[in-house]
Amino acid sequence: MTASRVLRDEGGFSEKTRVKVLAEVERLGYLPNRLATVFAGDKKSTFIGVSIPDLGNEVFTHVLEGIDRKLVSFNHQTVLGMTQHVLAEEESWVETVLSWQPAGLILTGRAHTPRALQLLVGSGVPLVEIWDLNSSPIDMCVGLNHFDSGYDMGRFLLSKGYQKFGYVGTSHDTANAATARLHGYAKAIEDGGGRLTKQLCLNDIPGFYPGFYGTEQLLSADPSVEVVFFQNDNMAVGAVQFCEAQKISIPGDLGIAGWGELPIASVLPYRLTTVQVNHLRIGQLAAEKLLLRINGDLLEPVSDVGFTLVAGDTV
Repeated sequence: MTASRVLRDEGGFSEKTRVKVLAEVERLGYLPNRLATVFAGDKKSTFIGVSIPDLGNEVFTHVLEGIDRKLVSFNHQTVLGMTQHVLAEEESWVETVLSWQPAGLILTGRAHTPRALQLLVGSGVPLVEIWDLNSSPIDMCVGLNHFDSGYDMGRFLLSKGYQKFGYVGTSHDTANAATARLHGYAKAIEDGGGRLTKQLCLNDIPGFYPGFYGTEQLLSADPSVEVVFFQNDNMAVGAVQFCEAQKISIPGDLGIAGWGELPIASVLPYRLTTVQVNHLRIGQLAAEKLLLRINGDLLEPVSDVGFTLVAGDTV
């Protein structure tokens, strides 16, 4: 009991006793069970549950970095879950992490299973949904309008005189914002009288090599395509590498546009046409809003971080 009082800093012990207990803690390498302390009601939880699709996508590592930097500075710990864009995986993680009584949650995307939605609403835990802008979030939302970013890119490419359009991405599902970007792109082309003549959604991750072989597949299927919009910059850089290998002039023979303004694009000898998104800021702002809500502050529920179309040299 005396050791417990020392570790809880509750008083009722001498300085000599405190030194003796802490020396024994050091000798044993003892670590207090913070989770048990929370369950006992003695202390507020410092755990923040954060779910992202995966760490293989560079975009989400930047978002996670922004979250973690802010949380650590306020002595909160990230409990990470990876859902692989599978809603059932998110549901299972939500059920588990809520049983640990977290101080708050940050979830990627706006799509959830009915069971996960029931658990999240019923928990009363402060929550921020990130990435997809949602005008009616469960609690709070930080993101951008992916449909609009695709639409703006389509409209910009039309203004450059292109009429036959292509798209290369990876497998899309209900939790993937790339679907919204593709729909916005296709809608802009339709509104402007162009033709989306070929689109590929590969069963792969959105990286350099899928961009390389995806471009090859698309042009083999339809050589008339004049410009291609890629799911992200990594795929667009893969396309640039393919064109250089095949002596295809950019943008003379083929226009290339990416999305996200990822660091890899900085190594190209010319500016990639892309959509700039502040991924780090999304994470930082989500963490800031969550911490303020945990402290009882009333906030605007929706924060739009926006995007900027970068008119580069590749279209």
